[in-house]
Amino acid sequence: MSTTTGVGRVDFSSRSFGVAIGDAALIGLFVLAGELSHYSVSYLGSHPERIVGTAVPFYIGWILAALVLGAYSHAARESPKQAALVAGGTWILAAVIGQALRATSVFHGDFAVTFVLVSIGVGLVLLVPWRIVVSIW
Repeated sequence: MSTTTGVGRVDFSSRSFGVAIGDAALIGLFVLAGELSHYSVSYLGSHPERIVGTAVPFYIGWILAALVLGAYSHAARESPKQAALVAGGTWILAAVIGQALRATSVFHGDFAVTFVLVSIGVGLVLLVPWRIVVSIW
């Protein structure tokens, strides 16, 4: 059974739930890859809070952007083009929100323009193809 809320911005179906799990896994992969590019596995293994502290701002950004742009609406997966546009727009907004949150005293990190650009690029490479596949499947 599928229900929508927020003027069709969220489709509460098992399909949307599966898409959300995939999105969360890919965002987690993005964070893990980034942390591994800066720290060793042994360091991260003994400091898991480092990964969590990096991931939380991006997950918050994704949730906010997804709600605003309708990333979990039926329309977001109507066609490969629509899926790519919604996923890309959602990630760009999410990355900017995540970086802005990292610039606060609540989270570690800062707002570095180069990292914003790298974050956007890597996230797009991960999320857009996934969402295109979902739209075809």
